[in-house]
Amino acid sequence: MSNIKSAFQNGKAFIPFITCGDPDLATTAACVRAAAQNGADLIELGIPFSDPTAEGPVIQGANVRALQGGVTTDRIFDLVRELRTDVKVPMVFMTYANVVFSYGAERFISICREIGIDGLILPDLPFEEKEEFAPFCRQYGVDLISLIAPTSENRIAMIAKEAEGFLYIVSSLGVTGMRSEIKTDLASIVEVVRQNTDIPCAIGFGISAPEQAKKMAALSDGAIVGSAIIKLLEKYGTDAPAHVGAYVREMKEAVGE
Repeated sequence: MSNIKSAFQNGKAFIPFITCGDPDLATTAACVRAAAQNGADLIELGIPFSDPTAEGPVIQGANVRALQGGVTTDRIFDLVRELRTDVKVPMVFMTYANVVFSYGAERFISICREIGIDGLILPDLPFEEKEEFAPFCRQYGVDLISLIAPTSENRIAMIAKEAEGFLYIVSSLGVTGMRSEIKTDLASIVEVVRQNTDIPCAIGFGISAPEQAKKMAALSDGAIVGSAIIKLLEKYGTDAPAHVGAYVREMKEAVGE
């Protein structure tokens, strides 16, 4: 069983997203541990990129702060090595194709395997071009996680059939960020997914409140939250880990109800 599947074994999954290096890597490490200790089932780690096209202003700001602080891919690899001494929950990287491409795809993905990264999410990688990275992911046992957007329509079945790890269902059009309500007909998207794969699916983009997370998890196998957590980091800086831990606990309780 893929390590990622195990994240969905104990009820509905809660998946927090944390940008590595915002405000610094020590705080990132403390936030990851706080999230894991408070019930996160899987943790997405963002590798900052100078042009994060899928992100709204909150996560863009985190990317800028992290890059200005001197974060590099190699330093993030070292962070994960250190986290893996005690953090057991599955972890995946979320970054952009260019980050992997410029590092060297095979080198990047083989290091993911070596340090204990279970999957890779590349929001700007079109499904039709995933073969650029998929063979290396298969070779090293790193799940290449596909995204399904409300605009995927007739491609949903095709993407679901080839899915690995879990399917990331994008709740709304546009970029990441907190939304007061999510209007997409997600139930019908999930239905098509269920008809084509037994791989778990989780919904992300726009979820910030426990009530929303509960709704999204009821429709799918879990909820993903990024911007609301990054806002805590922006507000509390190096004091954020305790707040992140409390938030994760509240959200996990909400999705698990």
